[in-house]
This record gives sequence, C-alpha cells and structure tokens, in this order.
Amino acid sequence: MHNYKELKIWKESIQLVKDLYPVLNSFPEDEKYNLISQIKRCSVSVPSNIAEGTSRKSNVDFKRFLQIGLWSLFEMETQLYLSCELGFMASQDFKLFETRINELQKMIYGFSKSLDS
Repeated sequence: MHNYKELKIWKESIQLVKDLYPVLNSFPEDEKYNLISQIKRCSVSVPSNIAEGTSRKSNVDFKRFLQIGLWSLFEMETQLYLSCELGFMASQDFKLFETRINELQKMIYGFSKSLDS
C-alpha cells in the first residue's frame, strides 16, 4: 500500500489544481456551469483518483484508478485548449498548463508501469 500524500504524482496534481483555480476565475461568468465546472471536476479528479487508488488492495485496482486520473488529464487538456481557442485563456497560459499536464501524464504512466513489477 502507498501513502498517497508522499507520492510525487499526487503532490503535482494537487499543485496543478491550486494553480488552475485562479485562472478559471477570469473566465466569463456564463461559463460557470459549463467549461469552468467541467475543468474543475477534471482537475480535482486526478489527485482524488490517485488517493483512492492507494486504498485498494491490489496493484491492478490501483492502476485502474491511475488510468482514470490519466483520462481526466486528457479531458482537462482538451477543455483548456478549447478555452484558449474561445479566448477565455491566454495562449501562453495554455502552453504552460499543457506542458505541466503532459509531464504529469508521463509521470502517472511511468508510475503505473512500475506497479507491474
């Protein structure tokens, strides 16, 4: 069993959420229940699934939760891309988040593979 609070992937995903929320505050008010809500749910899903996965008894179950976290990252990346395309987010902000998301995707994928051994 892993202590999720000690996992770098969990810490990085928590920091991503904390950095993303203030940016979402600048989005148009009419996106509150659309993109803003969807992006927030995706971002919170990542550390939540990592944490929940650590409570599982087998690495197979843990890896399933890591996969769900990865899916949320891909979903979030797409939503942020759309936000940039719609003019809700500056392209330089999107590029920074995209880089961080891609790094976190690689980290989670690598960690998941390490559970095979």
